[in-house]
Amino acid sequence: METERREITVGDLTFDVRVGGPDRGPWVLLLHGFPVNSSCYDDVADRLHESGLRTIQVDQRGYSPGARPEGVEAYRLEALVDDALGVLDALDVPYAILVGHDWGGIVAWHLAGKHPDRFTGLVVASTGHPSAMRDAIKDPDAVDDQREKSAYIKDFIAEGAEEMLLARDGVLLRRAGVTAEELAPLLEPGALTAGLNWYRANFTGDVAATLSCPPIEIPTTLVWSDGDTALGRAQAQGSGRYVYGDYRFCELPGIDHWIPQKAAKELASEIALRSAVF
Repeated sequence: METERREITVGDLTFDVRVGGPDRGPWVLLLHGFPVNSSCYDDVADRLHESGLRTIQVDQRGYSPGARPEGVEAYRLEALVDDALGVLDALDVPYAILVGHDWGGIVAWHLAGKHPDRFTGLVVASTGHPSAMRDAIKDPDAVDDQREKSAYIKDFIAEGAEEMLLARDGVLLRRAGVTAEELAPLLEPGALTAGLNWYRANFTGDVAATLSCPPIEIPTTLVWSDGDTALGRAQAQGSGRYVYGDYRFCELPGIDHWIPQKAAKELASEIALRSAVF
């Protein structure tokens, strides 16, 4: 099923968006993470269309050339949340199923926690509830060392991170699982800086206050893969403590961090389950 490419204006920014699926299908908003754009969901979206769902794939702030403001402060979490709501408003979508992976997962948790009236269900891949992440980092007896897993963030916020990540044709990103096709948009002027600014704006200063997120009261599924080297089991399994509605934890064995690309079938199935009305 073909997807329609649109340019959606929110304030003074223009986002590249793809809309696809049956005209009367329930809406699904798909939010990507770093450093890939919304194309990471292509296989997921195709499967959702077959399930009768209508998808919105957004190249978020910094990933759409027309939504790439300068300055670190432009990438604060509250702006990222407002962008997603603005896209829904521009498309006249009153409510949707919400899906996020990696950084898109952080945005999704905040959207669900702060605007539960806009979403019928939440499916997050890899990224636990921010409070569960806080707990995992602070707990010396956690099943894994989330502090060590998150150590790469210091490199991402450091000066010169762009040069480090793009050196030798982006070898560090490619070793982490980013494909050549996914790497190409990051070579556009300012693109990688914009992606890194998500980290610089939100993982400096009072990080706990910045990421503080309410408990979730809508039906929620967390999909986590045991091969994830950045986001560990403790932050994933601990997320259920911060979901007050129906909650499901789905573990994918043998899959690395890139769930939308590597486990599209499984992720699409979990999203479709959240769309079902019982």
